Amino acid sequence: MAREVIEQKLDSLHRCLQRIEAKFPADVNTLATDYDLQDIISLNLSRAVQLSVDIGAHLIASLSVPPPGTMGETFDLLAQEQILDKELATKLKKSVGFRNIAVHSYESINWEIVHNIVKYHLSEFSEFAKATMIWLENKNNSFK
Repeated sequence: MAREVIEQKLDSLHRCLQRIEAKFPADVNTLATDYDLQDIISLNLSRAVQLSVDIGAHLIASLSVPPPGTMGETFDLLAQEQILDKELATKLKKSVGFRNIAVHSYESINWEIVHNIVKYHLSEFSEFAKATMIWLENKNNSFK
């Protein structure tokens, strides 16, 4: 059952990333002035972070380790358990900061930073999805 949930969440993550890529403007000024694009990008980026944390929590629940105390610690534990490499875990942990700003302080979002996140760091979510799938395949029948 948990594997099915993880696979569904991975599909949702993929859709979020596709939506961001489809609507991402090449120019930061376009993002800074287009409220519809801001909503699409920030909502889907926030969802991508949340989905990654949720997937990580499901993976951690299958291990003999204490649960993370924070969303960011989810990625630390995944690196500790060698599901993610430490560099990717650190990058994903930083994404939680964006999610918190987007959810709690939307009006203070710096759209230039968001533009750079999408331009230079969106692929980290795909790397996370790949690492998750590799882990699931290695666990094969023992994780259901």
